[in-house]
Amino acid sequence: MATKASRTAARLMLAPAVILLLGWMMVPLTMTVIFSFKRYLPMRGGDLGWVGFENYVRFVNSSAFWPAVQSTLMIVGGVLLITVVLGVLLAILLDQPMWGQGIVRILVIAPFFVMPTVSALVWKNMFMDPVNGLFAHLWRFFGATPVSWLSEASMPSIILIVSWQWLPFATLILLTAIQSLDSEQLEAAEMDGASPLSRFIYITLPHLARAITIVVLIQTIFLLAIFAEIFVTTQGAFGTRTLTYLIFQRVLESQNVGLGSAGGVYAIILANILALFLMRIVGKNLDR
Repeated sequence: MATKASRTAARLMLAPAVILLLGWMMVPLTMTVIFSFKRYLPMRGGDLGWVGFENYVRFVNSSAFWPAVQSTLMIVGGVLLITVVLGVLLAILLDQPMWGQGIVRILVIAPFFVMPTVSALVWKNMFMDPVNGLFAHLWRFFGATPVSWLSEASMPSIILIVSWQWLPFATLILLTAIQSLDSEQLEAAEMDGASPLSRFIYITLPHLARAITIVVLIQTIFLLAIFAEIFVTTQGAFGTRTLTYLIFQRVLESQNVGLGSAGGVYAIILANILALFLMRIVGKNLDR
């Protein structure tokens, strides 16, 4: 049993890391909040003083704000749907004994370690290019007209690219959960005459509930900040401008740090609302 002295020593040893982490988080957040109340134009006069909530009003009243929020939620929802559904199917497949199982698992997980910028460039130039892309050649092979994916089907294209990156993460988490399932339950259900679909619906899927909620929570937090894939492919055009990309445009393209900082605060609020909602779901599943 830990003594009072040992607990105190543990806290003292952890204190530097905790202080550093809090500073790493709080300093940028504090500066963002401060700048959001200022008219700060680095290339056009610098700090022009306090403006109160003017930046917040301007940002939320912008014609691009609500479409950006809608695009963000569409991408998050689409990616979560694809990664969870395909992740469950892939996890079940990878759990089956097969030749070269270890190599197959490595190949499935590999896309997660590819940088988002590189991944977007590969999809843009090798697959979705309307002239020399792989999809274009397939379309011509079947006698169809190639599709300009990033302009004619921009949102599905972005969702596909991001899903390809995050599918290995979901698969890995769900595969770990499946491997922890008691095989005796499945064997007993099979002996009782339950079909494979029934075993999946009534045994496997409930067992995966916790893992699925964890995947949804973690991916949502990161997907709300999606930027690189959009910057490389569409640059926010064709209805793919997310809230993060809108903030980028306000800060770098318009050189208005105050307005962009207000957008950053809105993004933090949106992320916390979704995180609290998802945490309640996670908590319910963990309490079962």
